[in-house]
Amino acid sequence: MRSSNPVFSRRGFSRDNGFAGFGQQPQAGGPVGATQTQQGNPYAGQQAPAGNPYATNPYAQQDAQYGAPQAPVTTAGRMTMDDVVMRTATTLGTLVVTAALAWALLPVDDANISKSYGIAIGAGLIAMVLGLVQAFKRKASPALILLYAALEGVFLGVVSSVVDNRIASGAAMQAVLGTMAVFIGVLVAYKAGWIRVNRRFYGFVMAAAMGFLLLTAVNLLFMVFGGGDGLGFRSGGLGIVFGIVGILLGACFLALDFKQVEDGIAYGAPKEEAWLAAFGLTMTLVWIYMEFLRLIAIFSGND
Repeated sequence: MRSSNPVFSRRGFSRDNGFAGFGQQPQAGGPVGATQTQQGNPYAGQQAPAGNPYATNPYAQQDAQYGAPQAPVTTAGRMTMDDVVMRTATTLGTLVVTAALAWALLPVDDANISKSYGIAIGAGLIAMVLGLVQAFKRKASPALILLYAALEGVFLGVVSSVVDNRIASGAAMQAVLGTMAVFIGVLVAYKAGWIRVNRRFYGFVMAAAMGFLLLTAVNLLFMVFGGGDGLGFRSGGLGIVFGIVGILLGACFLALDFKQVEDGIAYGAPKEEAWLAAFGLTMTLVWIYMEFLRLIAIFSGND
């Protein structure tokens, strides 16, 4: 993987395939050297003139060299922060609506919990498949992304209802507030420069994430074949530590997402890439929410 999630790993949001460019600070529409244009900018044409690859004037470099004013950069059709915000709001809004409907229409009392669980697991598995399909597609598919969000919402709605009604009252709202706090905190820290997303940061996060997912898979196998709680990652002190690590990893993923969205905007990514940004951010926020929900359930069980 070259990114914080499968979406960005194939889309060229990060410069130089997601590694060498983490230390650079491009400016949208600013001058870009010939080598950087061809190697670092995944959205520049192969025969783009040296200098600003998005300038409408093909002699922009010569104009700049001799002091002539450069032609304005055309921004139509390029991804902007407003595009990312709107697509992310649409995707998350779809998820929240279907989660609320699942909570209301799929009861989790003793008589119906098995049926509701079955629907939730089915929706979650289909959402996972759709997410993988979108991750390996060459272009964003808004319909596929919104369908993923809708099915993910069904899964989260039932799981949240179970935890909230049968384990810890108010757990869902606490998890939402916790997720919002992490998002805002990471955004502030990133914009303030307290988080430096460079090659070392990227490598550390990817290694930690792979280890986390591997342990999760092993724990699941032990649960399936050995019964009980597997390796104990879902309860007790070990479960609490594992949940905290999961939230911290989610926060690191957010920083990577922010960096790569920033890179996409700076390099003039196509407007439809905003859907992929929304998709990636949604997956990261779902991860953080689920870890908060699991932590709350563990703490309630230890009371």
